[in-house]
Amino acid sequence: MGIKSLSIRIDDRMLNKLHVVADYEGRSANSEILILIRDAIEEYEKKHGEIKI
Repeated sequence: MGIKSLSIRIDDRMLNKLHVVADYEGRSANSEILILIRDAIEEYEKKHGEIKI
């Protein structure tokens, strides 16, 4: 499985807040986003079952 690149649009205020959270957790902004996505997928799958790919 390869690593893909994803571009997002985010306003400056939200990006700055993301950096604060990531710094607090000792992570890069990219790593923080990946964790947030993983957690959202896990929560979805708890409610709706495993996503089949």
